[in-house]
Amino acid sequence: MNAGAVKKALYRAAASAVLALAALPPALATAQWDVDQLMQVLAKTPSGRASFVEKKYIAVLERPVESSGELSYSAPSRLEKKTLKPKAETLLVDGDLLVIERGQKKHRLQLQDYPEMAGFIDSIRGTLTGDRKALERSFKLTLSGDMQHWTLVLAPHDATVAQAVQQVKIAGSRDNVRSIDILQTDGDRSSMTIEQMAPQ
Repeated sequence: MNAGAVKKALYRAAASAVLALAALPPALATAQWDVDQLMQVLAKTPSGRASFVEKKYIAVLERPVESSGELSYSAPSRLEKKTLKPKAETLLVDGDLLVIERGQKKHRLQLQDYPEMAGFIDSIRGTLTGDRKALERSFKLTLSGDMQHWTLVLAPHDATVAQAVQQVKIAGSRDNVRSIDILQTDGDRSSMTIEQMAPQ
């Protein structure tokens, strides 16, 4: 290969590298993707709506129990899960208050009285709102992937939460949470897929 051919090959390689960097989001081109960056991206979306399909795998049942409905949240502390199928049910968390509504029955609970439930709810609410402090009260955070395809694994370090939850795995792209998988200490697990909806 002569000198001219070598120069052209080097030029093509350099051009390819520049184009590859240009195709990346600015944060990825200039810095390593980490938990702080993920939280900042998520925190920029103060509210949102999504549809969900959830499958619960329970040891005593042969088949998973499937449900579907809508999720909505509003920073800093409001989260609503409205199940539409197979039976209507609404779970509303606002601050420290959890309201469960099934048919004509409505139950109001204070999360401080149910710390294992509070830890689970904080894992979802904290991720959606980009609240790292809320997450780290109960969980150790491990992030893998990049801005386009990330996975955040939450392992409980709070003893009370650890009695019920072994691991929460949340995956997404940029500021969109796409799935939430929860493994309980008794072996039961749930898998929720999420699709963002346009704001009303």
